Amino acid sequence: MPVLLPRSIIGQAFAEQWSRLKPSAPEFDVAIIGGGSAGYAAARTAAALGARTVVIEGGKEIGGLCILRGCMPSKSFLESAHRWHDIGRAREFGLVAKQIKVDMKCVQARKKHLIGEFAAHRRKQLGRGKFTFVRGHASFLDAQTLLIERGNKKELLTASTFIIATGSVITHVPVPGLWEADCLTSDTALELDKIPKRLAVLGGGVIAVELGQFFARVGSKTTILQRSKKIVRNYDPDVSLELERALKADGIDVRTGVKLLEVRKTSKGKKILFQRGTKREEVVVDEILYALGREPAVKGLNLEAAGVSLDEGELHVDDTMATSMPNIFAVGDTVGPNEVVHIAIQQGEIAARNAVDHLRGDHEIPEKIDYRLKALVTFTDPEIASVGLNETEAKEKGIDFLSAKYPFNDHGKSQIGGYEFGFVKLIAEKSRGEIIGAEIIGPRASDLIHELIAVMRYRGTVQELAVMPHYHPTLAEIVTYPAEELAEKLFPA
Repeated sequence: MPVLLPRSIIGQAFAEQWSRLKPSAPEFDVAIIGGGSAGYAAARTAAALGARTVVIEGGKEIGGLCILRGCMPSKSFLESAHRWHDIGRAREFGLVAKQIKVDMKCVQARKKHLIGEFAAHRRKQLGRGKFTFVRGHASFLDAQTLLIERGNKKELLTASTFIIATGSVITHVPVPGLWEADCLTSDTALELDKIPKRLAVLGGGVIAVELGQFFARVGSKTTILQRSKKIVRNYDPDVSLELERALKADGIDVRTGVKLLEVRKTSKGKKILFQRGTKREEVVVDEILYALGREPAVKGLNLEAAGVSLDEGELHVDDTMATSMPNIFAVGDTVGPNEVVHIAIQQGEIAARNAVDHLRGDHEIPEKIDYRLKALVTFTDPEIASVGLNETEAKEKGIDFLSAKYPFNDHGKSQIGGYEFGFVKLIAEKSRGEIIGAEIIGPRASDLIHELIAVMRYRGTVQELAVMPHYHPTLAEIVTYPAEELAEKLFPA
């Protein structure tokens, strides 16, 4: 167990006294800093391999970003908004809906109930795992030692290897007057129980478009201000434009290519001044939602003391998830490149296996992560989902490829469902027609993408996908249409 430190030795004489207190051998084989999705996956994996494992969690709550303030609470909000939107279209389907209204207190209550259950399950996993669980803030003293602080209590903990899984925090882009105007963040916006009449969303990434659409659909007059020329930059331009078209149909004012200048509090509300090209513009709102990104939560870890190199404050890893110190790994939102749970879990498991191999002196080639099947989803309406390479990335890699797409509004089951927006796009390399990427924007994209993940997992081709039986009428059968087009182009009869 950790060594309890008298307060008297935390000071100038620390190094001398620690050298006498430090155990002759590390107490743990693997120490994991952070108990979110990546950290728990790493702990479970290391413990299953027989390593003496400890997880240190310093957050006020246990559960990680996804459960507490990210994926799950935001998706609970979005589910309410999407259903409300569907009710608004009832007459289109021959239905009459009366006396229906949005009750944000009930929306919040449902969210809190769900998140409470998810967090309780994670607490149980951490508390009953085959590893030690320690609450407290961890920082490195050297490459084998952590200082654990819990209020006035300080302890020392030693390990042979470490996995950093501390997640991310909201980044603070400097905009004059912004923080003085009491802007919302993705954390605090999820706690609102009143709908702002006028809302400006700063940013055009996943958080911005998801929460922006939520508030627009439940009654806020919403403006999205995006710095770059397109929203959701991780997707191809045609996907971004299609989502922008759908958001505008919801009444959202989307403005791209924006340079934020200043925020002022006025008697009429919060005034945002910005520039687009040579033109200066402004918008006055009741609330501002800051959604300009997150950054790795590595401050306070004292990584320099452990010999870990930082690049302008950022922590980098190789494809084995190792940092510049071979016994220290990092995973999840702490390092990216895609801040999503399934990738964080994959990273955590690989880091744990490599950490155990390292401490056992296994000199075989370490396991490397493969992002070939990286998948991304944005839970707007229409949803966006992708796997593998998009067209932009394929061009950057110099791959000789063809792409084809098919719109949902020309597909029978989609027309029956009243789906107006979106398409399926497949990307195939030319030599044998292997599918190397796909993007779907449209209904149930988050579910439909998994068929393409499965096909790509086994390096399937457009010819094979085109002849796979698909039930009619279903949304899923739409993926065969661009596959058929590509197969005919690549291998004409």
